[in-house]
Amino acid sequence: MNSDFVKIDGSFGEGGGSILRLSCALSVLTKKPVRIFNIRKNRPKQGLRAQHLAGLQALAEISNGTLENGKIGATEIFFIPGNVSGGSYKIRIGTAGSIGLILQILQLACIRVTGPIEVQIEGGATFGLWAPTLPFLEHVLIPQLKSIGYEIEVKVLKHGFYPKGGARVSFQINPVARLQPIKLENFGKISEIGGISIASFHLKNRDVAKRQLKAAKNVIRKKLGINPWIDEEYVEALNPGSGICLWLKTNSGVILGSDIIGERGKPSEKIGSECARYLCEIVQAKATVDKFFSDQIIPFMALASGMSVIKPNELTNHTKTNIWLIEKFLEKEFDVRSIDSLYEITIKNK
Repeated sequence: MNSDFVKIDGSFGEGGGSILRLSCALSVLTKKPVRIFNIRKNRPKQGLRAQHLAGLQALAEISNGTLENGKIGATEIFFIPGNVSGGSYKIRIGTAGSIGLILQILQLACIRVTGPIEVQIEGGATFGLWAPTLPFLEHVLIPQLKSIGYEIEVKVLKHGFYPKGGARVSFQINPVARLQPIKLENFGKISEIGGISIASFHLKNRDVAKRQLKAAKNVIRKKLGINPWIDEEYVEALNPGSGICLWLKTNSGVILGSDIIGERGKPSEKIGSECARYLCEIVQAKATVDKFFSDQIIPFMALASGMSVIKPNELTNHTKTNIWLIEKFLEKEFDVRSIDSLYEITIKNK
């Protein structure tokens, strides 16, 4: 049985959950079954965690596929893809599994489905640990995908924060047969800086959202000389929580983002200023994507027509791992080179 499987060493590169998600999404896209071993081998807690398992189970359900040995702590799994069809699906996520990571795995796997897909998610977190927040996906990734022809709509009915989650979110995924190239070669001129600072009602008396917002604005005004517009919002949630997401657009099509979630014992002012400082660092480097977004867009560069190019300010292990995986599944080759203080990642397709 194993001879027909694409074999992936789960300890390669960053060796975390990303390699699991992308491998199985590519499995569905290419119709190639995959065997992943040494899962999180170099992490303190080896094997599948609840958050990884939730994403893989969702993918198996939507693709009519089979996930073998899918259990907490498993260090080896087999994923056998089926056929994804349009329609409506409901997914339940326990605790504070990241909804953003669920969307990441589905948006790639479903890109060439014949009809629209609606996914309703109950549970999980819109602001989770070690994952993109929902506002980051709404204002950075999804608009960038729309610019190349792939449309995804998000409706947040209820926010959820780590550790309890409890969010309710729906996605409408509109598949596309052909993607336009991603050409982010030049930074351009800043046309907009926006953001949203969110906290649960538990934290309203302490003005957490406002304090995050004010700190972020101060940093951006000081470093970039621009007064951004940042919305302040308080929401119902199962437990106290907060987060802030900032985004920036330029006239050359660049969309940059920065997000961070609140932490117990960490002042709101520090949360807001850290988020803003990271955004300013990318701007000052004249990067066309940030280091976190670069690994998210790599798979779509490989699927787009023509030549695609991005210029991150840092080449992360996640990005290197995703390039390696794309080359294994799709047999395509990226060109990566260092140019001054940036990296240029290019791929040329037919």
